[in-house]
Amino acid sequence: MAITNRYDAIVVGSGPNGLAAAIHLARQGHAVKLYEARETVGGGTRSAQLTLPGFTHDVCSAIHPLALASPFFRTIPFEKLGVEWIQPPAALAHPLDDGSAVVLAGSIEATARRLGDDSRAYVRLMGPLVGDWENLISEILGPLRIPRHPIILSRFGLQALRSAQGLIRGKFSGERAQALLAGMAAHSMMRLDRPPTAAFSLMLGMLAHAVGWPMARGGSQAIADALADHFISLGGSIETNKQIDSLEDLPPARAVLFDLTPKQLLPILGSRIPRSYRRRLQRYRYGPGVFKIDWALDEPIPWAASECLQAGTVHIGGHMEEIVAAEGAVWDGEHPDRPFVLLAQQSLFDPSRAPEGKHTAWAYCHVPNGSTEDMTTRIENQVERFAPGFREVILARATMNASELEIYNPNYAGGDINGGVQDLRQHFTRPAPRINPYRIPGKGLYLCSSATPPGGGVHGMCGYFAARSALSRELAA
Repeated sequence: MAITNRYDAIVVGSGPNGLAAAIHLARQGHAVKLYEARETVGGGTRSAQLTLPGFTHDVCSAIHPLALASPFFRTIPFEKLGVEWIQPPAALAHPLDDGSAVVLAGSIEATARRLGDDSRAYVRLMGPLVGDWENLISEILGPLRIPRHPIILSRFGLQALRSAQGLIRGKFSGERAQALLAGMAAHSMMRLDRPPTAAFSLMLGMLAHAVGWPMARGGSQAIADALADHFISLGGSIETNKQIDSLEDLPPARAVLFDLTPKQLLPILGSRIPRSYRRRLQRYRYGPGVFKIDWALDEPIPWAASECLQAGTVHIGGHMEEIVAAEGAVWDGEHPDRPFVLLAQQSLFDPSRAPEGKHTAWAYCHVPNGSTEDMTTRIENQVERFAPGFREVILARATMNASELEIYNPNYAGGDINGGVQDLRQHFTRPAPRINPYRIPGKGLYLCSSATPPGGGVHGMCGYFAARSALSRELAA
């Protein structure tokens, strides 16, 4: 029986970008249908009881500075939709081997006071960025275009387009500031001696002072559920448990937007796209994957540095040279003995995550793309190094290697949670060099995933810009 329902637009995939695209199109009065292959919406913003009953873990993303900073998400009435943002007393703690920890606090001054001789350099670096953060983030979270704030952007770019290692060594002489900035740069999933890894240090530090590094009460799933509810309130419809394998699986529509990366997109489009574009998508580069681990805990992590108990996020990697070496090893296809570990401890600030008196923790490290290596022991060794007795408080654990992450979410090709390398060659040109990176050659086809500018993160801007592109062409009034 032929499908006869007609929509103005269809969105395939319900990650933050797919939901953002669907919302923006529905706001303009269009009939929009969204399809999701899994039983729940969310993509990288899902939560589940992965270890023991009553322990809620964030399956993928956990801490959300970009959700608060995103120009598009700032138009979403999250609070009215039931999302409660929790701001820990400190955004980040970075423990060191001397038993202390450097803390990324809400204010620039409070952070700088703990950096010794580097305090003034930190204020000089971060002060101008934080002062112009709203204009700057609107430039950063977008495609290549004529800047609206060229002076602000150029000031940022002079620093951001450097390697993190070069920026940090040029600005700071002390171990504490160097470790703090190197840990933030490691979110790039690139070698820290390559540009533009400095951009990640600057942006994440700026956002910590401007909007904080919050978590959603009850789990990141609350963000996806709120976006889905908002979309439905605008007249949109969602169908879950619906795998799309070809365009023939979709009802007629004037525009189709895919919240997929090139690896998943190619089989769906097949010969519908020009051979030259297909070859470009086949050459799209994915970066390192991650090994993810969640713990159910009998009590909080016993950090040697008490400051760590005030932070929602903890970076575990010691001094800058160790972090640089670990990330460089991963990029070279190796599994470091001392990986850089990103850890979140949501239950310290959100009691709904665990039974009374119990706790959760969430962590991952970077590994070569497609890795099946079990990094559990190496990650737990790193935590134990700065929290002696950590293993004694573990009740249960759940792990996913890079290959298993792709099975869970095919957009994480080889475990790459960024949707593709975000280096200078593939930042604004993702997924292929085109004036309009969101438009797929062929009538009414668009890409709205993190494989388009501005790339990975829970911000929805890839979906927003793809929707704008569709509105300007197939859906123009």
